[in-house]
Amino acid sequence: QVPFVESGGGLAQAGGSLRLSCSHSGSTFSTQNIAWYHRSPGNERERVAEISSTGNTNYADSVKGRFTISRDNARKTVYLQMNALKLEDTGVYYCNRPLGGTIVSNPWGRGTQVTVSS
Repeated sequence: QVPFVESGGGLAQAGGSLRLSCSHSGSTFSTQNIAWYHRSPGNERERVAEISSTGNTNYADSVKGRFTISRDNARKTVYLQMNALKLEDTGVYYCNRPLGGTIVSNPWGRGTQVTVSS
């Protein structure tokens, strides 16, 4: 399995916005549920948003109403639009295919760093 490739992170002020991208070259991309995960310093990685192959979405309470996950199957890319950023959104963001619980299908990629400043 090949890792997903994350990009789009950077430095933003609290209240600002960033848009992350997640891409994969696999031929079955369009049929897969894809999720974004967040690992803040000193904490475990947690799932913050997921999108199904048909476009259904769900979010962690911590990002609900602020983050939006979407997908473009033609580009084999999943996006995470992050608005109203908070200091606690700081960390590394990864994407992967969830299989249930904490299990994912692919090796973890390098992720993309998001830093929110006051």
